[in-house]
Amino acid sequence: MNPELSGQTALVTGAGRGIGAAIARALAAHGAHVFLAARSEAQLERVAQDIRASGGEATAVPADLTEQSSVEALFATLRDRAGRLEVLVNNAGIGIFGQVADFPVEDLDRMYQVNLRGMFLCCREAMRMMAPAGRGYIINIASVVGIKGYPNQSGYTASKHAVMGFTKSLAVEAQEHGIRASAVLPGAVFTELIAAARPDLNPAELLRPEDVAGAVLYLLSLSESAAVDEIYIRRRKSSPF
Repeated sequence: MNPELSGQTALVTGAGRGIGAAIARALAAHGAHVFLAARSEAQLERVAQDIRASGGEATAVPADLTEQSSVEALFATLRDRAGRLEVLVNNAGIGIFGQVADFPVEDLDRMYQVNLRGMFLCCREAMRMMAPAGRGYIINIASVVGIKGYPNQSGYTASKHAVMGFTKSLAVEAQEHGIRASAVLPGAVFTELIAAARPDLNPAELLRPEDVAGAVLYLLSLSESAAVDEIYIRRRKSSPF
């Protein structure tokens, strides 16, 4: 998995920590100038500094992906500083958990604002940049709950099913412009989100953020004649039960 990304521009959302930070580091290590987006400027700057210290190119751009004006400003910065976009990785997402009978509708709305609406806004702006160039790759980080269901995760699961439905339609629409779109569906990854959702899981058995980054690199290493709809990465359990 050694994609040649020199001279290319990539945008990774939710890049301040966890999976997003791992993806950003991996893309930069393969030559891309990576723009990092999230709400926390301090977290973004730490990741950007790590990338630059390793010889890569990184630009931190704080943004609230639930706000259309903030997303538009993010992509305006991309146009001004890079003038191009070859790779978009929509990784930003939140999870709020609980039983349906007690679940506040405000929490459901909040997850849809981040997990679906924010992704949609970034995809829309990316399409506007990529289509004139006739190429690009949009990779949406979904979750195993995009194809499965678990108790106490109904709202989160619904948002990730929505991500999957959106990505499937986007892939068909985007191919007319030479743009590919794929979804990556990780199982439980060693992050703060999984610690909150599944405290019963053994941390030693969880996927690592770098595993998800590896899937992104794999997609980008394929020739432009290849299209992958989705990659599901499950954790390897020590017990089959």
